[in-house]
Amino acid sequence: MSLHTVAPGLSSLLAEGPDAHHSLNPIFTGGSALVIFLILLFLVTRFNKDR
Repeated sequence: MSLHTVAPGLSSLLAEGPDAHHSLNPIFTGGSALVIFLILLFLVTRFNKDR
């Protein structure tokens, strides 16, 4: 892919503005990412073989 083929798609995506996608709730997205990271942190520290 070159810049000439990607540029029209990016410009149309950016032209929609920040309020174009109403399906993603930022609180739900951030909260679920936090929960996933905490679960991964627990698993990594629980099963660490170097201790």
